[in-house]
Amino acid sequence: MSVAGGAVGLLLPAQMMRRTARSRRRSVLHAFSAFLDLVNVLLAGGAGIETALVASAEAGDGWVFEHLRACLVRARLRRRSPWHELRSLGIRWGIPELVEVAGSMSLSGEHGARIRTSLAARADSMRARQVAEIEAIAQSATERMGLPVMLLFVGFMVLLGYPALQEVVMNM
Repeated sequence: MSVAGGAVGLLLPAQMMRRTARSRRRSVLHAFSAFLDLVNVLLAGGAGIETALVASAEAGDGWVFEHLRACLVRARLRRRSPWHELRSLGIRWGIPELVEVAGSMSLSGEHGARIRTSLAARADSMRARQVAEIEAIAQSATERMGLPVMLLFVGFMVLLGYPALQEVVMNM
């Protein structure tokens, strides 16, 4: 019993932590794509890149936007590029999409490429990936519900057919 309890005590918290981390990573990606959309809108309105980043981070609420604001403040205090701090945040959290966006934006900033179009493309691709993931989860849930619905239908048919079957058996 103690060995089984010890195994459950070791595996259950780790599994719960993995599930929580997966959920948090999804919420980070969702919030970060919204952040990129806000940055893109502000850049289209004529704001500078750093102003757009700070204003976008301040526009959102929740723990992801709090970390984005702290990351941008750290970048300003250390006199570093905001993309460098976002890259380190992505590495720390283990989110490759954040690292990719930060890397491409730092290249865009250094080589003078159009940051706005690059941000829009990244936000669109992140959103498309999230939609595909959500559809896959919904399809999986639909497939899992097939057997319970079928069993419910069979039970309903038995419930409807039992009185008729009983009547036939009694009249024989």
